[in-house]
Amino acid sequence: MTKTALIAGVTGQDGAYLAHHLLNAGYRVIGSSRDAQTCDTTRLRRIGILQDVEVISIAPNDFRSVLKALSSIEPTEIYNLAGQTSVGLSFEQPVECMESIAGGTLNFLEVLRYLGAPTRMFSAGSSECFGDTNGEPASEETAFHPRSPYAVAKSTAYWQVANYRQAYGMFCCTGILANHESPLRPNRFVTMKIIAAVREIIRGDRRELRLGNLDIWRDWGWAQEYVVAMHAMLQQTIAKDYLIATGKTNSLNDFVRHAFACANLNPEKYLISDDTLLRPSDLRYSAMNPALISSELNWRAEVGLPDIVQRMLEDRIL
Repeated sequence: MTKTALIAGVTGQDGAYLAHHLLNAGYRVIGSSRDAQTCDTTRLRRIGILQDVEVISIAPNDFRSVLKALSSIEPTEIYNLAGQTSVGLSFEQPVECMESIAGGTLNFLEVLRYLGAPTRMFSAGSSECFGDTNGEPASEETAFHPRSPYAVAKSTAYWQVANYRQAYGMFCCTGILANHESPLRPNRFVTMKIIAAVREIIRGDRRELRLGNLDIWRDWGWAQEYVVAMHAMLQQTIAKDYLIATGKTNSLNDFVRHAFACANLNPEKYLISDDTLLRPSDLRYSAMNPALISSELNWRAEVGLPDIVQRMLEDRIL
């Protein structure tokens, strides 16, 4: 029988790539947005699958909305990718951040428990939960030290999933996702801000790029590969949390210089340090160890930072 997948947050970067992957795997894909009539389906259109995805309205922070949708759809799998996605924005909207991430996750879990449904659920976690790893790669056993409202919300959702799995025997798991990019990223993310600026400089429409702290280090991957790991996690016999990352850490300065190098430009001519762009609290160094998912699920990232930057600059979606 055809499997039915519900992707909460289908109009985002990860939702679009995951929908593409599941459609190719033969799934019926239903995606949700808070308002299906007015949501931005640009990413689904760009990836060429808008006509193949059924988009419905679900408000994850409204229990009745989630209950009504899941009772009707009876999905085989749920991928909860909804909620606020920006660390920077979470400092400005911490309440909305917690409600959309932790509140939404709890509603999906509780509805599934109430219905007694055999549905399997994936929840999108974040490597931001680990905080600054002080040069040591984090693993699934590393304690959380969240440093932003976003990381606090993701940490809360992680423990909600773990509790429902242990207490109620539900098949639910969290993929602890390191940073992952693509041309489908919104412009508010610093990586896309850099890419957009380099494109404008090439066209002669811009003369400078203002950034805050360049001395931050992250594990950057290619989003299209990460959704494959999400799907693989729900195909296992036992539900388990995994860290999804490349295992390689680079600085934001590295990202910037790769972008300018792709355009044969000297970054020193255009870069301006702007203290007004600094966050109230930021992680300096974040490193990840994806050994567990590599050994148990045979998943590993293949696209490195230089190729990620090149693909984003060339707008190579797939």
